[in-house]
Amino acid sequence: MLTTLINDITQQLNDLDNGDLWLDENFAKKLEQVNEMNAFTRPLPDLHSPAELLSHLIVWRRINIKRLNGETVRLQVDDPINWKANEELRPNGWEALKKEFYQSKQEVIDMLSGKDDSYLHTISTHYGKDFRYLLQGLVHHDVYHLGQLGISIKYLKK
Repeated sequence: MLTTLINDITQQLNDLDNGDLWLDENFAKKLEQVNEMNAFTRPLPDLHSPAELLSHLIVWRRINIKRLNGETVRLQVDDPINWKANEELRPNGWEALKKEFYQSKQEVIDMLSGKDDSYLHTISTHYGKDFRYLLQGLVHHDVYHLGQLGISIKYLKK
């Protein structure tokens, strides 16, 4: 059973959380700078709060898990679930949101467990692209929003 690509995707997801990356940043380093007091604060009106960013990442991970399981799931950029407001996120608290964020990554990894690389060639009914495309997209999406998280935290500290 060849699992080279699946292992690589899994490693990238884990490294983004708390690995030693070339870019010298990861979610653990960024999230340790956030607390209950500033997690739900937009540093500027057009910048998302740390909580909004984590919620957005959770939504996209879970949507793509459904797609990888063969469901046709649509999510529009302006869909309210895509970017939940701080007021909606705050009642559950920052620690619960972080826990859900890390769990969503583990759900992706668990879903890939036991599969070989041939699984990645499965064509998504939603996109018409293969599962490799979707999973690499999740990694790229995480990297993109890790950068946004860094910018938000930088402005929160000012």
